[in-house]
Amino acid sequence: MSPVATLKLPTIDFSNLDYEWEAVKSQVHKALVEYGCFEALFDKVPLDIRKSLFLALEELFDLPLQTKLRNVSKKPYHGYVGQYPMIPLFESMGIDDADDFEHVECLTKNLWPQGNPSFSKTIQSFSVQLTELDKIIRKMILESLGVEKYLEEHIDSTNYLLRVMKYKGPQTSETKLGLSSHTDKNIVTILYQNQVEGLEVQTKDGKWINYKPSPQSFIVMIGDSLHAWANGRLHSPFHRVMMTGNEARYSAGLFSIPKGGYVIKAPEELVNDEHPLLFTPFDHVEFLKYYYTEEGQRDLFAMKTFCGV
Repeated sequence: MSPVATLKLPTIDFSNLDYEWEAVKSQVHKALVEYGCFEALFDKVPLDIRKSLFLALEELFDLPLQTKLRNVSKKPYHGYVGQYPMIPLFESMGIDDADDFEHVECLTKNLWPQGNPSFSKTIQSFSVQLTELDKIIRKMILESLGVEKYLEEHIDSTNYLLRVMKYKGPQTSETKLGLSSHTDKNIVTILYQNQVEGLEVQTKDGKWINYKPSPQSFIVMIGDSLHAWANGRLHSPFHRVMMTGNEARYSAGLFSIPKGGYVIKAPEELVNDEHPLLFTPFDHVEFLKYYYTEEGQRDLFAMKTFCGV
């Protein structure tokens, strides 16, 4: 089904929270129940950092393949990802704990032994500002669900991964697959991209919304782990990237990810006769081990298969 031009994701302004916390919180909750996703206007990331980000990503992905392959990780899809015949337009790089300068600098020196201070500063500054937005959104979510007493534990149970991505332009007016339809598996994803369209989000009734990027806004999306923790009260949307034309699409996504060993379990306050338990308690890392098997990769509803009641 092709994208529906008239549908748009909700847009929510975070610029005046001192006076509008309750109103914004209500908008966030409604958007995440209905769409699992919204466009966030967030002015705390300086314009120079936003511009520098895309220059940094171009510099990163222009490195020789052998250099990019130095970014390795024991965690699936946390290192360099590329060279896949199924998605030839896509490559990406993971930066663990990107809000910590030492972690970023370690990766930078691995890729640029002579150093690249502007790259490290840009990546870390951008990530720090987005972690602030992540924590604001998660606080609003828990308050809306009436379980704010779990906030400290909820925040402490996650780490941050910055995944930076490049989608080559297919050099044709025909639409080509950039990234297959999927749901994210983490807690919250915050995405920022350049002005090249491609991201599409699916509504609950199967329609595709074509996101038209704005330099002022970020996309916020719920992942399967938060969907499970909230006992299904928030929607985790399918999304994909469809590319056309000659320009490359660059994007950076901050992912809040459950720590290994932390058991994700719906609070008892969110389980009742009207909302029976949907998922048994699970360790996110153990779930990913299933998800990245051949069977798990074919499974559109991998979390339900893994730990659904």
